[in-house]
Amino acid sequence: MNMIARTMRDEKVTLAHGGGGKAMRDLIDTVFTSVFAPESREDQARLSEAALQEPGARLAFTTDSFVVDPVEFPGGDIGKIAVCGTVNDLAVGGARPLWLSAAFIIEEGTEVALLRRIVASMKAEADKAGVKIVTGDTKVVGRGMADKVFVTTAGVGVIPPGRNLLAENIRAGDVVLVNGKLGDHGAAILAARGDMALSSEVTSDCAGLGHLVEAVLAAAPGVRAARDATRGGVASVLNELAEAAGLSIEIDETNLPLRKEVKGMCEILGLDPLYLANEGTLALVVPEDQAEAALAAMRALPEGRDACVIGKVLDGTPGRVTMRTLFGGARIVDMLVGEQLPRIC
Repeated sequence: MNMIARTMRDEKVTLAHGGGGKAMRDLIDTVFTSVFAPESREDQARLSEAALQEPGARLAFTTDSFVVDPVEFPGGDIGKIAVCGTVNDLAVGGARPLWLSAAFIIEEGTEVALLRRIVASMKAEADKAGVKIVTGDTKVVGRGMADKVFVTTAGVGVIPPGRNLLAENIRAGDVVLVNGKLGDHGAAILAARGDMALSSEVTSDCAGLGHLVEAVLAAAPGVRAARDATRGGVASVLNELAEAAGLSIEIDETNLPLRKEVKGMCEILGLDPLYLANEGTLALVVPEDQAEAALAAMRALPEGRDACVIGKVLDGTPGRVTMRTLFGGARIVDMLVGEQLPRIC
């Protein structure tokens, strides 16, 4: 891409940076395209058909918006979560993520230095995931009409022939796995807001999981379904899977991978860690005879070192999720009702 070298002296974003003139061009050139390095400056990305040459391959397409508060938090920022979230939405469907778009709504007065950090974070995560940010957009709104910056990403990937990860594939006797600790992201955001003077060293689990999913599918090709446990936590994801499969799921409280800090924070505030958001944790349902292979594949990667079995699929009440408690009893685990923590992602 041929581009005239530009400099930008403004320290804060003004309405002129969204006005379509020189100020906007300087913002886009110096903050965004200089980092993302798209192949052209056209209004659309032109994608190669080579990725679809394999007979039976299918396109996967997803989109997501991010309004997390604060925009920078322990373990990540809104840029990192925007890339990881969309990459993960593709990966849990069995797709290999390839291309992303990124659109920014920026509040007047936002520091340009903050934008640079967010963009650098997005580029780093995209490189790590093996995806390219190929197109985007920027808009500037007046003070108070947004909160610093909101990001919308869309992603395109390719599902190789033969892959068909669907909740409808789940069978009684399958086991439920997770790749890591539960609730870290929600706890990190809650502590970072500073509203309750909480002291915590928990960091967000925000991570792209494309490589992990590929490793699991290579080791355990019979994986039935996968979901990333974001808003609503693992409880909501399991309810979605059970309902779609027309089966029940039972989890064991003794097997839930929780940090002491997260558990303690939930006890103090009356929160249930099963409903806390995650941004680098997924739930997989696999045939029992492939569970160990799937666990080994995950534990070989940093994002899966705490992988474990948390439950099993039963031929019980369709759509019901229950938990066997520490004391040997059982309780129903419903979908999240209301909102435990707004603007979590």
